[in-house]
Amino acid sequence: MSKIRFSLDEDSVEKSLVAAFRNADLDVVTVNEIERQTYSDEEQLIWATEQGRVIYSYNRRDFCRLHSEFLQQATNHAGIVLLQQQRYSIGQQLRGVLKLVSAIPAEQMVNQLVFLSAYMGRV
Repeated sequence: MSKIRFSLDEDSVEKSLVAAFRNADLDVVTVNEIERQTYSDEEQLIWATEQGRVIYSYNRRDFCRLHSEFLQQATNHAGIVLLQQQRYSIGQQLRGVLKLVSAIPAEQMVNQLVFLSAYMGRV
């Protein structure tokens, strides 16, 4: 069983969040690092899937839609983790991601849409 690897979407590339994830030994890349800032959300999801990476984003509307479209088209994706940016601190996000990573291997994230709040307890 493999550990989840993440691709952070444009809206979730806050430097302190990326640093916190990396300090916790999480495997993350950002769209800035891989020079994909101008690509569509669908293209980001396809790239992340090709790389075996789960998308981490605050963009709930677009990625919920893409998740549904991929399932309807019988197209796999490596997984999507969504949350509301304004609602959670970096520490809360980190704790939630660590719980998620310890609970679910990468192989079980395929075609899954996960709201990180389910792994964060009460706010």
